[in-house]
Amino acid sequence: MQIRDSMVSVGEGAAVEVRRIRHEQSQGPTLVFLHESLGSISLWRRFPEHLAKATGYDALVYNRLGYGSSSDEELPRPYDYQEREGAVILPRLLDELGLDKVVLIGHSDGGSIALIAAGALGERAHALITMAAHTYADKLTVDGITEMMDRYQTTDLREKLQRYHGARTDDLFRAWHTVWLDEGFDESLDFSDWLAGIQCPSMIIQGEIDEYGVPEQVADIVAGIGASAQPLFLPDTGHSPHLEKPDQLLELVCDFLLGIEPVKSENRH
Repeated sequence: MQIRDSMVSVGEGAAVEVRRIRHEQSQGPTLVFLHESLGSISLWRRFPEHLAKATGYDALVYNRLGYGSSSDEELPRPYDYQEREGAVILPRLLDELGLDKVVLIGHSDGGSIALIAAGALGERAHALITMAAHTYADKLTVDGITEMMDRYQTTDLREKLQRYHGARTDDLFRAWHTVWLDEGFDESLDFSDWLAGIQCPSMIIQGEIDEYGVPEQVADIVAGIGASAQPLFLPDTGHSPHLEKPDQLLELVCDFLLGIEPVKSENRH
């Protein structure tokens, strides 16, 4: 496989940092990885590479606006930032790269964005996999963010995050907790139309001991999508299955993806 990093335009003078993992010959849709609120390309570790190798699919991992070397994001984050990312920015990125058939894989905030993108992309979405996605801020979400804010101020968490986000660390942390603890933001969230528009096979994953989300998040998402969605709870797993149980998750996701009817790759590049 070949791994290359580059900058790709997403319109309006903005560009995002992308990492492409490619085989000599593409064997299906492209895996698209959407990171969490405090995540990045590098914080996926090697999971994208391992999944690309196991499935034979190419992969695309990118830093959202405001992360890594990507252009700045709008701050403070508007209430509709997830919709803009999933329904506007990501489709522009896929168009720019000529990717017509994708598997959306999102973690936490990226999982929520993946739900929106799957609804927006229609038949371009071959499959959807979310881990710890949220469609509202439940009690565990609020309590977990509040606890994280305390750790940010009293422990070495800030220094650890600076290894990945550098000078943007404070802005990213503030953007994350400010919007998610805003009651107006929670009241504005409405995923019903996006979920109803999802046509592809979907695996909705959550750790049984996820400290940021109640199990009802999964039940509500699956109900909103319908028969094409299946829930999956991982025992002894918290908020980040790809970091806590990478081998188990890799096997489960591979079985899910390779069990879907094969499609001929339609990627133009």
